[in-house]
Amino acid sequence: MRSDGDFDTDVLVVGAGPAGGAAALALATYGVRTTVVGKHGWVADSPCAHITNQRTMEVLRDLGVEEEALSVGTPQRLMGESVFCTSLAGEEIARIRTWGTEEERLTEYAAASPCPMLDLPQPYLEPVLIGNAAGRGAKVRFDTEFLSLEQDADGVTALLRDRLRGDEFTLRARYLIGADGGRSRVAEQIGLPFVGEEGKGGSMNIVFEADLTRHVQHRPGVLYWVVRPGEGIGGIGMGALRMVRPWNKWMAVWGYDIDGPEPVLDHAEARRIVTGLLGDRDVDVRIESTSLWTVNDMWAKAYSAGRVFCAGDAVHRHPPSNGLGSNTSVQDSYNLAWKLAHVLRGQAGPGLLESYSAERAPVGEQVVTRANRSTGEFVPLFEALGLGDGLVSGDAAAGLRRGRLPTAEGARRRRELAEAMQLKHYEFSAHGVEMNQRYVSSAVVPDAGPDEEWRRDRDLYAQPSTRPGAKLPHAWLVDTAGHRLSTLDLVGGGAFTVVTGLAGQAWAEAARVVAAEFGVPLRTVRIDDDGARDAYGSWQRVTDGLDERGCLLVRPDCVIAWRRTAPVDDPAEAATGLREALRAVLHR
Repeated sequence: MRSDGDFDTDVLVVGAGPAGGAAALALATYGVRTTVVGKHGWVADSPCAHITNQRTMEVLRDLGVEEEALSVGTPQRLMGESVFCTSLAGEEIARIRTWGTEEERLTEYAAASPCPMLDLPQPYLEPVLIGNAAGRGAKVRFDTEFLSLEQDADGVTALLRDRLRGDEFTLRARYLIGADGGRSRVAEQIGLPFVGEEGKGGSMNIVFEADLTRHVQHRPGVLYWVVRPGEGIGGIGMGALRMVRPWNKWMAVWGYDIDGPEPVLDHAEARRIVTGLLGDRDVDVRIESTSLWTVNDMWAKAYSAGRVFCAGDAVHRHPPSNGLGSNTSVQDSYNLAWKLAHVLRGQAGPGLLESYSAERAPVGEQVVTRANRSTGEFVPLFEALGLGDGLVSGDAAAGLRRGRLPTAEGARRRRELAEAMQLKHYEFSAHGVEMNQRYVSSAVVPDAGPDEEWRRDRDLYAQPSTRPGAKLPHAWLVDTAGHRLSTLDLVGGGAFTVVTGLAGQAWAEAARVVAAEFGVPLRTVRIDDDGARDAYGSWQRVTDGLDERGCLLVRPDCVIAWRRTAPVDDPAEAATGLREALRAVLHR
């Protein structure tokens, strides 16, 4: 073993998926020596995760890869029609507009962020993350398997295996991030405490090529749900056809009995399942790959132990409902990376790293709970069709016909079906789940006032806020050349930012003083100066109650760390407030 002072890298990232790739990209962007190892020969070959929400797109925007992501993803306008049917070519039961494409919701989504939703399957997302991480200096090594780790007061020594040569070797780092998926060796070895249940159900993914244009182009969407009572995904009575590339590459999702023998999923069986979901035997289907997976309901209560941190599926394991998996993974790493960078540069005390678990573990629990609840919220659909909970055999087409009769029973079933579809907005349009994260930790200085009041459903609707712990609200501004830019474009980039108004000169002077004292870059943005005019008045609307001589201290992850709502004109008073806030947040 090398001496404690001899490090191969500052941070070793185990896993090259969404969490590992995002960690490597952010750390490399911040100038941190980073090595990432992946067990397989390249990035994911299965398009498991795909929905990319606005908050994740904001992360990609801040890390400078949004345009590349947009160029390889499917745009929001083609994501919207979620269809429920007896088969893709069979009878349509209902539709729901999803992912912010419903007319009244689209306005709300557009107002909440400068970024659109995007369908970006893992095989297209991961090269963006890993490729840019390597381009910015991260060392990337595939075909390298993590075996074990030992940590001490100064660093972590990882035992790795080169899967091509077959030999084992060690690599020493100051910190290690375990982003090694739902069967994380890293999480197991550091003894993270988990809550919940593994193996609630069994499911299979079948990736295939088929031209389904005639069945979907008139109702473009990401998900087509095929109601099959007594069969389907993990015991919910239906299967799914998921668009990977419009409209010729797809993934079928189908369930199996996890308590029985593992199914033999050869290409013939896969083709039989796909053909049944399509309901059209004339379609030419080419099976590309198959895989099995289990439905889990587990989350870690803590994300770190000593110098080892875990992120992504290693700490939150749940079904794909709500499309939160890769999003939460990317955001985990974005939260952690700036903290590691500041500690490694000596700009923050190690206590800052404890805020990672405090902030992200509650998010992980919420995501796991919401995803599993959404799975259960299909039951009202089955009940409206007269199929009970969907777990026993029944005739969906017959139930649909009864619901179309001009009778009292038909009217009742139609009403129940409409209500069942409304309930699914909690899965497919849960804008608040995606955008309303509020951090409570030592890296946030709380306000002394009353708790935040939620004016609308917190899961369904985004509510911007300038309260500490919330993300800085998006508002469109205008630069000196007359071009639009978001408030989010003025913060982030790995640095703290002081945001004030045109009359907040005291804060600009204070920021210069405090930045020099702390040795920490501290940029200043004065809304309504020539480079950031509030031409639309949108900043005024989202910051109601914040005086323009007040101040927001925004963290590198665009989260508000501290605010002063009342006016301050004295630079000395402003410096005192900033100094105390920064000292608390950075554990100085």
